[in-house]
Amino acid sequence: MGNFSEYIRRNIYLCHMKKAYSTQYGSQIIGNSLDVLQSYPDESIDLVITSPPFALLRKKEYGNEDQAEYIGWLSQFAKLVYNKLKPTGSFVLDLGGAYKSGLPVRSLYNFRVPIEFCDNIGFYLAEDFYWYNPSKLPSPIEWVNKQKIRVKDAVNNVWWFSKTPYPKADVTQVLAPYSDRMKKLLDDPESYYTPKERPSGHNIGANFIDNGGAIPSNLLQIPNSESNSSYQANCKKAGLSAHPARFPSKLPEFFIKYLTEKGDFVVDIFSGSNTTGFIAESLKRKWNSIELDASYAANSSFRFLPKTLSEKDLLNVYFSILAGKEIPVMDFLMNGREVSELTKDFIHAEKLHFELSGKLNKAERSKLQVIEKAAAVLF
Repeated sequence: MGNFSEYIRRNIYLCHMKKAYSTQYGSQIIGNSLDVLQSYPDESIDLVITSPPFALLRKKEYGNEDQAEYIGWLSQFAKLVYNKLKPTGSFVLDLGGAYKSGLPVRSLYNFRVPIEFCDNIGFYLAEDFYWYNPSKLPSPIEWVNKQKIRVKDAVNNVWWFSKTPYPKADVTQVLAPYSDRMKKLLDDPESYYTPKERPSGHNIGANFIDNGGAIPSNLLQIPNSESNSSYQANCKKAGLSAHPARFPSKLPEFFIKYLTEKGDFVVDIFSGSNTTGFIAESLKRKWNSIELDASYAANSSFRFLPKTLSEKDLLNVYFSILAGKEIPVMDFLMNGREVSELTKDFIHAEKLHFELSGKLNKAERSKLQVIEKAAAVLF
């Protein structure tokens, strides 16, 4: 990453942000995305792809903004993204729908987002995509399960924004498999097709060419049913909760392949479990992922660690990151896994804090159990 890498490293330090861990191509950063984005040079990012906390009526453990304030809140980030994107860059935003409070009618917040971004920030809406998740559970419960007056909400809006009308894009990188019918046409067009004029006036000949796949549509059918990844297996082994709202890997994979090339710089500003960084790494893109919650940032490192890693090593990585130590993943795996005094001191301090806090709620008791396990395993 050369001088650009050094620029980012220096500015992250100066802004009192910290790297959680680093890989060959990128880093997970713990911090506020507004601050981290400010640290990047203007016109330096090829793709920002993210799924921010949605404007839901019920508060989630990972944090989400009130519907009435959502557009203004999200626009803060979008203005910075606009400045930091290259002229050929793209901003891909996954947004789930929501209902109005107490009523079986939809909020329009997710449709107001592209209007605000295009009218007042300067983005173009390059294309609108729709992510259909066939494995999504029925919701909202009141209108779907109880009163049975609405169908389940299984489609998210995915807005593709650009700074210019002609951002970098190559559809040949995301071609879909041909249907069985199309394969037959390619093998023997005369037996399966008669050239004719369509009602629209188009003349469709019989000269079918194998282009390696079909052009995909803007309806992306991707189940979010991952159950046996390194991330989930390692979270379970370490006794830690996985992030409750995770990207399916195929979603960022589609847009990273479509809108970037090897060596391009990809950023996720609400990274959660860091699916984006993991996919960018596998596709040899430079990447930064930004997460405000240190615990989620720390256990997202489990995506880059093998399932065979021991409970001790996983807890060492997790608590070392929380203690403020950056973990270079390959160096950790190759050159020993000693537990630092900094990590031990952090665990001692956290354990003492909870023990002196008196009555703990369910979440706090769960955290204390993990800390006690770490103390027993690492010391």
